[in-house]
Amino acid sequence: MRNRTLSDLEHVVALGGGHGLGRVMSALSPLGSRLTGIVTTTDNGGSTGRIRKSEGGIAWGDTRNCLNQLITEPSVASTMFEYRFSGNGELAGHNLGNLMLKALDNLSVRPLEAINLIRNLLKVRAYLIPMSEHPVDLAAVDVEGNVVYGEVNVDSLKQMPEQLLLEPHVPATREAIEAIDEAELILIGPGSFMTSLLPPLLLTEIAQALHRSKAKIIYIGNLAKELSPAAAALRLKDKMDIIEQAIGGRKIDGIIIGPHTSPEGITDKVIVQQPLEAEDIPYRHDREMLHKALEAALQKFGR
Repeated sequence: MRNRTLSDLEHVVALGGGHGLGRVMSALSPLGSRLTGIVTTTDNGGSTGRIRKSEGGIAWGDTRNCLNQLITEPSVASTMFEYRFSGNGELAGHNLGNLMLKALDNLSVRPLEAINLIRNLLKVRAYLIPMSEHPVDLAAVDVEGNVVYGEVNVDSLKQMPEQLLLEPHVPATREAIEAIDEAELILIGPGSFMTSLLPPLLLTEIAQALHRSKAKIIYIGNLAKELSPAAAALRLKDKMDIIEQAIGGRKIDGIIIGPHTSPEGITDKVIVQQPLEAEDIPYRHDREMLHKALEAALQKFGR
């Protein structure tokens, strides 16, 4: 019997935020509706932060970023969705996609419905699910015992915090748990370690779903140094230990990394290490190379 390939899989789930999750999902976009992204919703910077401050609600920026990268048919709707206001007025810096999602959220029963309306408008077949449909922020207890609030402040910590937590305590989106339970392959990363990858794992139901999952879990490493000083100091093995602790000791099965990342100390996982950099933006993953790396990991699992 031949090894399974990505095209054989019925349910693939990717977790993360913003650029990283968007890259992974666009690399796997041929899977269409068999692909689900679970999106981090703790962003409190930029246009998203301003909308949250004035209007409340969940953070829309990472979802918008993923939708942008999944658009395959350019249209008036997609041009509008990607538009960012310039100048010095009140709208300056705001992304119209964020405002559209927020407006639809106000008109909808659930944030997930707002996302599905935009997906249909943009002809995006892959599913996107917010990690929680309730407003929530990332917080940290630093090494001196101080509580630091907000993703932007957590990212600027010089040392890894004693604890990361979500404020307030919120439930995970039901469909996110169902997607993990059905998944045959689960991807975590790339993305900012503390502020894109860990927040979904801090939700009890998501951590428990990952713990009990029979799917293979693959971590996709970043290609560039983290902007967060604390996360930048972590070795790959440190990151694996933190993720595995967050999901109740469940082991990550495989790792995909570029040539400049050291897998030192990792002995219990399938490792695919090969060039992954996009030609135009070296710190972003090339979609085709990433697709091939994931196929290579699946082949190694089959041995």
